Amino acid sequence: MMIRRHFLATATSFAAFVPALPAFALNEAGAERLINSLVGDINGVIASGKGENAMFRDFERIFARYSDTSYIAAYAMGVDGRRASNAQKRAFSDAFQGYIARKYGRRFREFIGGRLEVKGVRKVKNWFEVETTAFLRGESPFAVTFHVSNRSGRDLFFNMFIEGVNLLLTERTEVGALIDRNGGSIDAMISDLRKVG
Repeated sequence: MMIRRHFLATATSFAAFVPALPAFALNEAGAERLINSLVGDINGVIASGKGENAMFRDFERIFARYSDTSYIAAYAMGVDGRRASNAQKRAFSDAFQGYIARKYGRRFREFIGGRLEVKGVRKVKNWFEVETTAFLRGESPFAVTFHVSNRSGRDLFFNMFIEGVNLLLTERTEVGALIDRNGGSIDAMISDLRKVG
């Protein structure tokens, strides 16, 4: 159960990143292609046998390519984003991406030998839900669901659920708690975010 707890604790954050692909109208095939490509890249890093720091760098590149980082970071900052300067928003987005890469990279060592498989896709309003199954060594398979849209002009995933755990809500709670611990200081929160994960 340790593997699953660690994976669940961080998978919610991971969903946090996904840009890439041309700005055609999003459809079922495009959403499935995006997640198939994402899953292929994740599985490739898991199977690579690289050291921890190299995995961090690879995962950060994957997050930057496939996730709607701007949307996820803005959601995570929540109402505090209204008082943040543009420079603070940029600094937060950069720190947030590194935080997610570290958070997932450390946990994915326990994911080695596992894999994700795309199982199906369906349209929901103006975005698509892509269902995948995670297979971990010594664990029962469990569902990982990606939400994909092209609101940014590119097909990207903007949220993820792992057995009902919502990435966007989880990260908003964590960032809000970090701001509270820093007495409401956005700069101090960003500084701490660069050190955690």
